[in-house]
Amino acid sequence: MGDAVRHPMAARRSIGVSAVLALLATLLTAFAWSATVTWATAAAPGPRDKIQPKLLKSFEADPSRAFWIRFDERADLSRADEIDDWDERGAYVYDQLSQTAQAAQGQVRTLLDARGVDYQPYVISNAIYVESGSLNLALDVAAADAVDTVRAPSKYELINPVERDATADNLADAEAVLAAQRRAGVTAMVAHTRRFNPSHQWVHQRIAAGDLSLQHLVVTTFFFRRENKNALGQPRSWTDHLLWHHACHTVDLFIHQTGEVPSVAWAQQGPPHPTLGIAMDMTVGLRSPSGALCTLALSFNNDGPLGTTFRYIGDTGTYVARYDDLVDGRDEPIDLSGLGVAADGIENQDREFVAAVREGREPTASLARCLPAMQVLDRLERGL
Repeated sequence: MGDAVRHPMAARRSIGVSAVLALLATLLTAFAWSATVTWATAAAPGPRDKIQPKLLKSFEADPSRAFWIRFDERADLSRADEIDDWDERGAYVYDQLSQTAQAAQGQVRTLLDARGVDYQPYVISNAIYVESGSLNLALDVAAADAVDTVRAPSKYELINPVERDATADNLADAEAVLAAQRRAGVTAMVAHTRRFNPSHQWVHQRIAAGDLSLQHLVVTTFFFRRENKNALGQPRSWTDHLLWHHACHTVDLFIHQTGEVPSVAWAQQGPPHPTLGIAMDMTVGLRSPSGALCTLALSFNNDGPLGTTFRYIGDTGTYVARYDDLVDGRDEPIDLSGLGVAADGIENQDREFVAAVREGREPTASLARCLPAMQVLDRLERGL
């Protein structure tokens, strides 16, 4: 069965009724399956515009290629945070993703089935993988409104990992990881989740817009730790550290929010633990070149609520961030709706990494962008 190429149409000038009828008759004859597909409007990109240039060029060498069809519809997962039971939440998220993908992919699946094309649909990423298809087929599926892009499969070469523990707890190791990433030419990102929590994103936007000037960031990071285990009670493969782990997140956030590397940085620490060999209490002070301050108190001796609280004291308001939630200085909630795809910092972080890989760009929390925090930590450690 031959593949047909379709193009979006929109009337730009008045034409005679007979001409319209003749044009419609021609289209209906040539494109028998057009009734099942919603076509792009004149303002939308044409079918060829949706096809990755790399894939278009590859058809010159081989008329039959594998390719991905990606759809732009995204599931509404806003109600997930209201479901406390994790099993129920997972089932809700999967059902929403499945329903969204099935609705978005339905027309294209019908076309692929009609042409006997081998393909595999994916509901989580809302995409379809075509085993082998022609340029005409790629153009036909790209003509549907629901299709965002048609792309060639990506291939990645495995590289040898840096031979050390799971964390870079000194500047030299951080620089070695960055050098390895640059040599390999791959995308890499640091898990500085605070950059992606809606609470901190809201403050960041206010600062960037000139609506808030940060005067003082006051942070407390409190845990109770007697064994080298993670939050799930599992043994760590590396030794947790107030400076190189927990303070690192806050130092990076301060740099991210102010857009400046601290010109003044000092720290002091309490006695080391007899078994773990790390300081159990620490204070850190920072000052940006423009005068913003950061005061950070950290402890592994706190017998009480665990976690980190960030108090932003600005010239036009005070805001307190606790992970994804934000309140003002009087504990009134701040509306964070519309900040991004997800209301969860970890999901936003994951989405940013995947998007950076797909788009071939530097992620927001790239190794290079996060290296200044490690350089500040090195200054702090040398001053202890």
